[in-house]
Amino acid sequence: MEYLNKEVILKSYPQGIPQDQDFQILDTKVSDALNPGEVLIKNLFMSVDPYMRGRMTGRRSYVDPFPLGEALTGGAVGRVIASQRADLPVGSLVNHFSGWRNYFVAANDRSDLKKLPEISGLTPEIWLGTLGMPGMTAYVGLLKIANLKSNQRVFVSGAAGAVGMLVGQIAKIKGCYVVGSCGSDEKASYLKDELGFDQVINYKKAPIRDQLAKVAGEGFDVYFDNIGGDHLEAALDFMKDFGHIAACGAISQYNATKSVAGPANLMQIVAKRLTVSGFIVSDHSELHDEFVRDMSGWLREGLIKDRTTMFYGIDQAVSAFRGLFLGENTGKALVNLEN
Repeated sequence: MEYLNKEVILKSYPQGIPQDQDFQILDTKVSDALNPGEVLIKNLFMSVDPYMRGRMTGRRSYVDPFPLGEALTGGAVGRVIASQRADLPVGSLVNHFSGWRNYFVAANDRSDLKKLPEISGLTPEIWLGTLGMPGMTAYVGLLKIANLKSNQRVFVSGAAGAVGMLVGQIAKIKGCYVVGSCGSDEKASYLKDELGFDQVINYKKAPIRDQLAKVAGEGFDVYFDNIGGDHLEAALDFMKDFGHIAACGAISQYNATKSVAGPANLMQIVAKRLTVSGFIVSDHSELHDEFVRDMSGWLREGLIKDRTTMFYGIDQAVSAFRGLFLGENTGKALVNLEN
């Protein structure tokens, strides 16, 4: 049997915010006539993530750039609909990195293909968000990289995003005082009223440094940086001595078309004896089982709330991706490919 498939191709490297003309959706066909060791997977949900923008520059960062003229890749969750593998029978739920398409055939040597457990009360897409890469990024960055201790004071930028939202909630579980920044009053209200952040700044209303001065109190022990730029510069001024900064990302600069000036106050790192650590979550796979155990427990106990902004159909994948840089998502942005 053949299945009609669509996949998103990168036509050109975007200049500034990605536009529709940088991509193309191709119609293809996929067959269930499999070779030994192969499985046919129907994708249910695909992830769009800010790091993907760094792969659309034609230059290598910590991963190779996306090749032009080929289908994009990224995290996805799907079901096996035909199989030549005993360990992945039809109906298996799997996680992999062949998103941006409806169907694909995976060979036996695919190291990224992982069978997922079906956890009662949790829907499959949670493996792309709270129990997936964003959740583990928050967990590793806060607890290992920033060395969070109970009852500390924490500032997280991009707090309404997939990672930032979880950083704040984990910090609250640890008894910390949490300040977040976001880009709208609606998001700020959600973070305070629903997730329990102590203070939330709408950075679009006034300079971030001026607003942070009003809520920093005696300063922050930890800054979890998702935005970079003016947020990092402001945070440096309000860190406590011997504080920790987990440098996760700098989304404010991902679409820059010219060089961006760095913080003017880097001497604060020396004066305050700060530890500033950049990290990539894939370097910490040894913590995965611990993360899933803790995070799934917090979900069951109601200590962590999951929030998703859902787009429907692969035709909306580019819009979902672009929306990451326009502040259109609250929590994890996903594309539903089920229909």
